[in-house]
Amino acid sequence: MTSNLIQSLSALMGSDAVLTGELAAPYCADWRGRYSGNALAVVFPADTRQVSEAVKLCAVHQVAIVPQGGNTSLCGGGVPLQTGCEQVVLNLSRMDRIRAIDPVNYTMTVEAGCRLAGVRAAAEQQDRLFPLGLTAIAPHCEIGGNLSTNAGGIGVLRYGNARDLVLGLEVVLPDGRVWNGLRSLRKDNTGYDLKQLFIGAEGTLGIITAAVLKLFPRPQAEATACVAVSGPQVAVALLSHLRATCGDKISAFEIISRSSLDLVFQYIADTREPFSAGHEWIVIAQLADVLPAPLDKDLRGALLSFGAGIIEFDITASKDYAERWWALRKNISEAQKREGISIKHDVSVPVSSVAAFIASADAALRSAYAGIRIVAFGHLGDGNIHYNVSLLDASQNRLFIEQHEHDVNRIVYEVVRKLEGSISAEHGLGQLKRVVIRDYKDLLELELMRTVKQALDPRGLMNPGKVI
Repeated sequence: MTSNLIQSLSALMGSDAVLTGELAAPYCADWRGRYSGNALAVVFPADTRQVSEAVKLCAVHQVAIVPQGGNTSLCGGGVPLQTGCEQVVLNLSRMDRIRAIDPVNYTMTVEAGCRLAGVRAAAEQQDRLFPLGLTAIAPHCEIGGNLSTNAGGIGVLRYGNARDLVLGLEVVLPDGRVWNGLRSLRKDNTGYDLKQLFIGAEGTLGIITAAVLKLFPRPQAEATACVAVSGPQVAVALLSHLRATCGDKISAFEIISRSSLDLVFQYIADTREPFSAGHEWIVIAQLADVLPAPLDKDLRGALLSFGAGIIEFDITASKDYAERWWALRKNISEAQKREGISIKHDVSVPVSSVAAFIASADAALRSAYAGIRIVAFGHLGDGNIHYNVSLLDASQNRLFIEQHEHDVNRIVYEVVRKLEGSISAEHGLGQLKRVVIRDYKDLLELELMRTVKQALDPRGLMNPGKVI
């Protein structure tokens, strides 16, 4: 039966588009090196018709499907399980056409395998902006995965998450039918907004094959500040101040801890302290505007009018100069990866509660464990903090994680719960949080999610063992 399926898939796509055995292995392990599984094959459809026919074949053979894009999931959402069922990985990377760009309507229709970096570049060629801006995985991630996980990134403060950047979708359903919802309308009040079912669903309800994306005017002026602050509470107050004084011009606001910077300096070449002295906390804030008027004076004036709590700051209107600061933020995940595994948390709380979260979680963890290092950084502008825990001695991390990960998660998540936050802000649930989410999500919400899953995928063949 298995050999018949592989033969049928090879006949559909060509034998070079169907990998098995050792050739398939790289696609069965995740970017972090934490999850790996087993697949009958990895297939690479070239168009939506091939996706549809492949899904139909797998349904006939009762073989599960794991949709995959750039395979940059941080929660194991894009790789097969180790055991439990027969699985085929359906990788969409060959589907990388930009089908249309409508600069007047400010839309772009792209296939799921388009890389985010390529989409942004294509928009810029039309003097437009696609604002989804990720950090460490940006060169490799693809639009299908970005939408399936409702990716966030550094532009959420101004433009919203991935689900805010989509007007329409094309989706292959679990039975192989194709829903063509590629509408480029800003207003369509004709019933349920079905596209939102599939955005953030991590491939458990269907396979996104194409999308109509929103474009925006491309900024003609930018100014970036690197600000040393005395602590997260000052950073939160500074964000509020900048929003009050600069309005919608503020497009990014990131916070970085000393421990994060130290890792970057240790593992990433050509990085250095932004100031002559090292500081415990820095903020990178950016203003952008479609008008060409300089913004550095506005930003400087806003910072000077803030008051106590800023230790020192520097401002530039040069993208190249600013990139030296952004490199510190963008390389934190890569630096952590080079050192080894850690206990990672991607959490969100109300922006006003970010400082309370960091203080409370720090205190609880340091009371419970001696010699730990807390690497905190992230998108303070939307309340999303990446909060990672490890030992100072990296050689001891694996044992520490094996023995204490559950308890560390519980401590962090209980703080999140008290502050009415979420245990997953932008990375999704995948395999990592599939079980623990039951303790932190309303029972009725879980019931409704299961109802939707049962309605669309009654046989449970779409990305099993993920989300729910």
